[in-house]
Order: sequence, then C-alpha cells, then structure tokens
Amino acid sequence: MHWIALRPQSDAPIAAPDPPDASGRGREVLGTSLAQPLLALGWWALQYTPKVALLSDGVVLEVSASTRLWGGRAALLRRIYTSNKPVAQVSYAQGASSLVAFGRLLTPQMPSAKTSIQPSVKPNTQPDDLPLNALLAARPHLSTLARLGCSNWGQLRALPRAGLARRFGAALVDALDQAYGHRPDVYPWLTLPEVFDATLELSAQVDSAPAMLFGARRLLAQMQVWLRLRQRGV
Repeated sequence: MHWIALRPQSDAPIAAPDPPDASGRGREVLGTSLAQPLLALGWWALQYTPKVALLSDGVVLEVSASTRLWGGRAALLRRIYTSNKPVAQVSYAQGASSLVAFGRLLTPQMPSAKTSIQPSVKPNTQPDDLPLNALLAARPHLSTLARLGCSNWGQLRALPRAGLARRFGAALVDALDQAYGHRPDVYPWLTLPEVFDATLELSAQVDSAPAMLFGARRLLAQMQVWLRLRQRGV
C-alpha cells in the first residue's frame, strides 16, 4: 500500500465531510458543499485512483494499484505534485498507511532541500517519531497522555494495550493498529454524483462582472473536473 495525503493551504475555513451513513456505502458529493476546497481537491484526486477519502481537514488517496497505469510510482507522484489543482496551494505527504501519511502531513516542516516531486513536509519521519497531535484519535486525550510521559506515537504504542483501551477507548488502539498496518485502511470512498449541482455563497454583495467571474470560475473549474471524470462534455 502507498498512501498520499493532501491538504489545501488556505486561510479560509474548510468544512469537514458529513459522516458516512448507516449503510456504509461510498460517499456521494452533494449540493452546496461542492464549493468547499477540500471536496474539490478530493474530486481532482479521483482521476488517479478510485480510493480517495476525506478526513477532517485533508484528503488521502491510495495509489498502489494505479502506478503501472501512470508509468511507475515516481511518474505518478510527479504528476500529482506538479499538475494543476482546483486549490492554489497544497501540502503533501506519503506513507505506508493513510494515518502515517496524514500524520506526516500534519507534522511541521523541517528545513531541507526540495525537488520538484518532494512533499512540502518532512517526508522521512518515522511513525514512532510522529507527535501525538498528528494522530486524530489521540487529540481528545493529549493532556492526559502528556502526564503519562507520551509525546509521540512510539511512546503511546509502548503502553499496555489493555490499559490503553480501558482508559482511552478502543478507538485509540484501533487507530494505532491502522497506522502501523495491523488493521486495514477502510473508508467510505469518495464518489461523484450523477448530476453536477453546485452552489457558491458569495461573502458580500456583488455588483460587477469581474467579481462575479471570480466565483463563476471556481464553479466552472469544479464542473470541468466532474465532466472529465464522467468522460462527458458540454
């Protein structure tokens, strides 16, 4: 498995995706939420793999089954990092599991040389060295874990499993197992709707064509992604 995590760099707030429904079926993108940059980035990622999922403030995609189609992993990563996206600035990270990739994405960047295909976060941080706040399931318990002397994933993983589950809940243990590859990465995969229907609420009254075009271009760019992935034209 090879996972890539993406996150829009923007001062604007990004809405979290709705939780999956009880049926467990793949998520469909609906109505007004289409104007969100996180969702637009998820749509864009679908051209590289059908395994795309939305997390709280990022996108994860599993690309191991797509590498041959794109001429190898290096070529695929180069294309993902350098091609035009619906969001102007994006941070990247990689990992053997979705949570490791996302944890690296949330880890502050360390000074290093960059290449055209290098993620804009420290790429080689070992999972044991990732900080606890980069594991979403650990965030509600950070203060308690700090009092126990835990500041990274490795220290958390070294605690007795039974006591960890009893004190903090099974979700934290399950997240650790998922991060280290002992549980599968299972998500409600992002899917395209049958009909494109998007709304973008303007932040202020608009009385000029250039200002209206700013929002229109954003919606048209999303429609272009939808048309391309549906192999349709207009």
